[in-house]
Amino acid sequence: MFQPVSLFIGFRYSRSQNRSGFVSFITFFSIAGILLGVAALITVASVMNGFEGQLKQRILGLVPHVLVQSTQQGGIDNWPELITQLEAAEQVNGATPYLESEAFIQSPGKLSGVLMQGIYPEYEQQYSLLNDNMQVGQLADLIAGEYRVIMGVALARKLGIRIGEQVRLALPNKTIFTPMGRVPVQRKFTLVAVFHLGSQVDDHMVLIHGQDAARLLRKDKASVDNIRLYLDDAFNAKLIAQQFAGEADFANLQFTTWDKSQGNLFAAVQIEKNMMWLMLGLIVAVATFNIVSALVMVVIDKQGEIGILQTLGLKPRQVLQIFITQGMVNGFWGVLLGSLLGVIFTLNINSVLSLFGVNILGSGFVMQTLPIDLQYQQVMIIIITALLMSFTATLYPAYRASKTQPAEVLRHE
Repeated sequence: MFQPVSLFIGFRYSRSQNRSGFVSFITFFSIAGILLGVAALITVASVMNGFEGQLKQRILGLVPHVLVQSTQQGGIDNWPELITQLEAAEQVNGATPYLESEAFIQSPGKLSGVLMQGIYPEYEQQYSLLNDNMQVGQLADLIAGEYRVIMGVALARKLGIRIGEQVRLALPNKTIFTPMGRVPVQRKFTLVAVFHLGSQVDDHMVLIHGQDAARLLRKDKASVDNIRLYLDDAFNAKLIAQQFAGEADFANLQFTTWDKSQGNLFAAVQIEKNMMWLMLGLIVAVATFNIVSALVMVVIDKQGEIGILQTLGLKPRQVLQIFITQGMVNGFWGVLLGSLLGVIFTLNINSVLSLFGVNILGSGFVMQTLPIDLQYQQVMIIIITALLMSFTATLYPAYRASKTQPAEVLRHE
């Protein structure tokens, strides 16, 4: 089959067995370095993606993507109609009403500060992450007027209570006058369900029915304080909030996005992820530039052959192509094998760790397996970037070879 002479010679040089042991050693480790660097970058990037996805799911699954509040006192009275309007927007998956207040929860032996939320199960169970993480019971167990409560497994253990037992819920910000003086509004509630999210919510939040919360807060049971919007992409929250704020129908409403409370956390995660990419990218860069050392040694070793080829009519441009081809063959094999190893190891990393009895996360961590999110678009970016680095590493040795003077090289042959 027809093949340009420069490519033919470049491939022959890359497969040559007549190189010195030192050149072969450098060539092998340049390929091995690229292989390990690319594999490590794919694996770490996938694990970081997995942790970021878990963070989004566990935090943004409960934190409102967009929080809707009334700018007037008294809360939101027409919330069913408002929810219908908000859900009609293209990027809004759903909206749920709720009331919220700080509270104390007391069992026979323990007392703990919590965040009390009064929810409406018929809305919440469609969109909330809680509905998929109930350990015992379900959100529908909250029935108005029966004073039932749902809490996290961690909080239930701390209070030492079980399903069917009662706890006392007190609101320090709401007080009433009694013969004993001013005391916090309080009521006994029965534990009917527990959830497990694997986050701080398990230890700091309790849920009751919205109408029961309105009674405790001395509010009209037909009104709510907040409406949370669940979006198809939480990172579009600012854009959606701006669109709603500009509409006349929502003139008396205030729209607050999740990044007001959680933005710093996700910014820190993104910075950490970028730094990880930078460090591992530098490892790949160092490995690819080992090609420079290998090719420089090859150029020195092949000086006589280069001079002979030039006397036979080989042009400097073709000499340049020979050594670019040889360097790219080494880079290609390193990137190809590293990509295959990285993808295979990433898809089986939990099985490998389990086989060797390694628990990276520790026994106290909620997840006992690493979360993996292998994005093939990222894999392609890593492959292309590594190949470009390999190409860049070949330029100097190839240029040096193309400047070889046949008369100088062959004078003593």
